[in-house]
Amino acid sequence: MNRLIDCIIHKKSSGIPVWFMRQAGRYLPEFQEIRKKNPNFIKLCLNSNLIKDITIQPLKRFDLDAAIIFSDILMIPYGLGQEVEFKKGHGPELGDPDPDKILNVSSEDFIKKITPVYEGIKQVKKEIKEKNLIGFVGAPWTLLVYILNKQSPKKNFSFDKINKDKSLINKLLKKIETTICLHAEKQIESGANVIQIFDSWAGLLPEKELQNYCYAPTLKIVDHIKSLNIPVICFPKGIGKNYIDFNSTVKPDCINIDYEVDPKWIKEKLKGTPIQGGLDPKILLTDKDNIKRNTENYIKIFSDYPYVFNLGHGVLPETKPEAIEYLIQIIRNKG
Repeated sequence: MNRLIDCIIHKKSSGIPVWFMRQAGRYLPEFQEIRKKNPNFIKLCLNSNLIKDITIQPLKRFDLDAAIIFSDILMIPYGLGQEVEFKKGHGPELGDPDPDKILNVSSEDFIKKITPVYEGIKQVKKEIKEKNLIGFVGAPWTLLVYILNKQSPKKNFSFDKINKDKSLINKLLKKIETTICLHAEKQIESGANVIQIFDSWAGLLPEKELQNYCYAPTLKIVDHIKSLNIPVICFPKGIGKNYIDFNSTVKPDCINIDYEVDPKWIKEKLKGTPIQGGLDPKILLTDKDNIKRNTENYIKIFSDYPYVFNLGHGVLPETKPEAIEYLIQIIRNKG
């Protein structure tokens, strides 16, 4: 039985599939041990043996329906020749973008630079066999933001600044779209049987710009992945009521909601598109009663609807593994 595929492709609502964004990583003691010995995050993301080990760590602990490959959406800017560095306490810092250099990186050079990612996926697939293996990419808008803003847009972000040279933006977006399609395709060739598209900064867009920067570019990626007969999940975080327009325009196989979306409202509005996620990751930092109450609320709301249990964002670093274990027990007892 493949609960995840049954849900997002066949739209079955029996047996709740569960996995977590950032399930492989920073909250697990076994990951922290690896990280201590590997302080350079990009090098870690390019070590195929460690990609395999880290990806599989949560599956050894928990009864999950899928592995998600240990990687980062910023492997694309890195593969396009931009410097990418992760500084403790500061998040990612990118070098000054060189548009000519980015636009002229060949597919062969991109693949060569991040081949260890694909090798890591192949190794994971050999180990987990029947389990689903989720590959992922950043959406064009979110990657454009990182490339031009050079850091998290939580600080120092201006849409007008990014939007000022329309001709350059359009060329960069086209290059990013092509590269995302290539990266997704190589992950699929290596063994990924589901792809998730993260548009982490979609919520920064003015509503009138969503069509140009979010919907239309993401639709190209979704259509390409679907043409390879692989299901695709989209996560346009922070767009509120515009989830409905996104869904009707982009038509993903499944849509991931963030924790600010009312689950009852979106269930009624989407009329059948499988839904994933929603639970606020901060709930996992609270007591068992609160975790149980909130988890059961999502299960009840989606009891007659195709739903993948996940969070409304990634697992927080301070989360105790026992909280994840407890949440999964609740789901398995109910599902």
